[in-house]
Amino acid sequence: MLLKNKNAVIYGGGGSLGGAVARAFAQEGARVFLAGRTMAPLEKVATDIRKAGGVAEAAIADAMDETAVNKFVNGIAGKAGSIDISFNAISVEDVQGIPLYEMGVEDFLRPLHISMRSQLITCSAAAKHMIQQGSGVILSLTATPAGIAYPLSGGFGPTCSAIEGFSRNLAAELGPKGVRVVCMRSAGSPDSEVFKKMIGNERALAKSAIKELENDTMLKRLPMMKEIASVAVFLVSDMASGMTGTSANITCGTAMD
Repeated sequence: MLLKNKNAVIYGGGGSLGGAVARAFAQEGARVFLAGRTMAPLEKVATDIRKAGGVAEAAIADAMDETAVNKFVNGIAGKAGSIDISFNAISVEDVQGIPLYEMGVEDFLRPLHISMRSQLITCSAAAKHMIQQGSGVILSLTATPAGIAYPLSGGFGPTCSAIEGFSRNLAAELGPKGVRVVCMRSAGSPDSEVFKKMIGNERALAKSAIKELENDTMLKRLPMMKEIASVAVFLVSDMASGMTGTSANITCGTAMD
């Protein structure tokens, strides 16, 4: 098992992608601690993991609340002994489909505010323990707009770039302490709840949009959540011990490095 005896904290662990990564971590032996603002979806993922023979706990902890996150992380470190993996998978509540020059200031800034505040809070909470240990991995998630310009992506594109920039700078600071900081850049997964809701609301339009995204890739398809989760496992494992300050490209060949 690649993550045996590792303690992994996942914010937004009740979401479709956060849950997929949590299940993959647990399958590889990690003890998973799920955090979010709503218990029901968190507990569902935790129950699935326990039924499969893994170890998981769920707790209410808002990634935007510094006091709550510090209490949550310190509690885990106290009882589990370490914080080995931290992954922020919360929604950034972005608005898309509107030209930047017509978008309201609040709609544009919201994803930037959510991502940067939550990244700083969750990463700082984990980093303090990882520095003491001399080890650990902080993982984040972005999307294709971090590598290629997409019209009508609103504040989401700049947010993806901001997360990757933050991740690189944090890696430079934590590298000498033995802590790695890595990012995943996804093209979006058609089996995620975000895509399913989009298809359910505007079936014809959504299918057309997804087809356009698929055609932009070299593989002519989008990555499934299982593929994203597999890369996540690799990145936080010792197999990727030489990787930090970088983003793994899981865009099926949309954005080139």
